[in-house]
Amino acid sequence: MAAAAVRYLRSVGAATSVEPVEPLPRPELRAVREDERAPFDAARFRHVLGHFASGVTIVTAPGVATEAPDALGGRASGTLDADAAEPPAPAGFACQSFSSLSLDPPLVAFMVARTSGSWPRIARAGVFCVNVLAAGQEALCRAFAVSGADKFAGVEWTPAPATGAPLLAGVAAWVDCEVHAVHTGGDHLVVVGRVKDLGAPAEPLPPLLFHRGRFGGLA
Repeated sequence: MAAAAVRYLRSVGAATSVEPVEPLPRPELRAVREDERAPFDAARFRHVLGHFASGVTIVTAPGVATEAPDALGGRASGTLDADAAEPPAPAGFACQSFSSLSLDPPLVAFMVARTSGSWPRIARAGVFCVNVLAAGQEALCRAFAVSGADKFAGVEWTPAPATGAPLLAGVAAWVDCEVHAVHTGGDHLVVVGRVKDLGAPAEPLPPLLFHRGRFGGLA
């Protein structure tokens, strides 16, 4: 039948092949308008901002249980997945961008990349604990700066008193929070936490610092 159709089209002088079509130009994808782009490259930005010395934290959150699917393929509220052999793993990542924000009410903030694999798990938990690292905890920071690994393997921690988020052993301070608000900030998110509890050792520990791509401490 197809051959007969082609013969008929040729007999009446109709085209039997499709002429090439020029593709439309691919739209440019960008997060900001062209007039909003920085007049310098990212390497220069990182280099200059790296001169600002900061403390180092690890933001953690308790694991959130996976709910078992119901008969309709959804999730049955309050029921745990029978196939889950172990309790849900906690989440955490190394974070330099942390700051106090407000005294009344007590608020803190941290910044996290939109591409972070840990942030969605922290967001689902709705709570987090900021662990302020002490001098000598460089290896702990590096362990939490990688993606895909079991970051809590061999790490000593206890549940934070208000949220149950991991409170890491040996830290200089900790701040236990619930997620209060989340704002966009370019390629990062600004997460505001309302402080529910906090603490520090009776004997203060010197902090771990980060400056120009290297760990350091107070002289």
